[in-house]
Amino acid sequence: MCDVFIWAWHYLRDGAANSMTCLFGGKCKSKARLDGKVVVITGCNTGIGRETALEFYKRGARVIMACRNLEKAKSAEKDIKHETKGLLNVGEIVVKKLNLASFKSIRKCADDILASEKHIHFLVNNAGVFACPRELTEDGHELQFGTNHLGHFLFTLLLLPRIIRSAPARIVTIASLAHMWGDGKMHYDDITLEKSYSPTDAYGRSKLANIFFTTELARKLEGTGVTTYSLHPGLVHTDLFRHLDKTVSPTFQDVFLSRYVTTFLKSSRQGAETTLHCCLDEKAGKESGLYYCDCKPRVVIKRARDQEKAKELWEYSWNAVSLPKDYDPFVKG
Repeated sequence: MCDVFIWAWHYLRDGAANSMTCLFGGKCKSKARLDGKVVVITGCNTGIGRETALEFYKRGARVIMACRNLEKAKSAEKDIKHETKGLLNVGEIVVKKLNLASFKSIRKCADDILASEKHIHFLVNNAGVFACPRELTEDGHELQFGTNHLGHFLFTLLLLPRIIRSAPARIVTIASLAHMWGDGKMHYDDITLEKSYSPTDAYGRSKLANIFFTTELARKLEGTGVTTYSLHPGLVHTDLFRHLDKTVSPTFQDVFLSRYVTTFLKSSRQGAETTLHCCLDEKAGKESGLYYCDCKPRVVIKRARDQEKAKELWEYSWNAVSLPKDYDPFVKG
């Protein structure tokens, strides 16, 4: 439990420093319309993802909400349409079931999307779990690593041929400043962290994996017209912290999410600004493989820039999600 309290201190310290960001933080300045564009967003029935879906819908895009809980996703769809009632030239919303902790679900969702969509112009890998008790996915992977990284790795590569065919296109993955947490190792010799599990270190590992995935994907996509981005959305007040009552205590969760603490946190809309910037900004469209915060590229710590570690993770992930050796995701499909 000690490591969680250390995490909380750093989080609140950064939150206090970030309180001005809530007022003066980066904002997506693009006014681009997205008529005829298709965007796929994971985990977007609430929080940052929902705000991203709302903005794309308002700009005329066909938004595919890929979510684990269909009931909540359909409720979010209804709310979005209600909020935009009276607006002209809005887009479409399609809800798809996607459980990133199940490779079977990921493959089915990807197949459904590929069957219905001739183009995919934006993929936003937004879904994630945070600091949960140790669990395994349906396929036997540690839950945070399996959901936050492996799930999005497989989903992205299955959709990638269609994304390449739709170029120019962008792939945005929500990472976190938490990539600095822990020892910076993937622990391939104990990949499920059975020997030593820390909720926050496991989360940090998954977010470091997000950055490695983005940089290696950018390298492999060079010249295709598809660009990739990872980002820290800021310290945002969402339901991402719902597991703190189990990993620490209900009292700690109540205090952490009290109005005195949440004063220092961004709203979901403010948290979505960097995602929107990476998707829509003209200058960002000429960049690839970078890490953003408050709508600006940032330099990540040294261990997150290790290209050999990024390649090693790619090879491990390819085998872990059971992609055939002869599968080529870098062709138009």
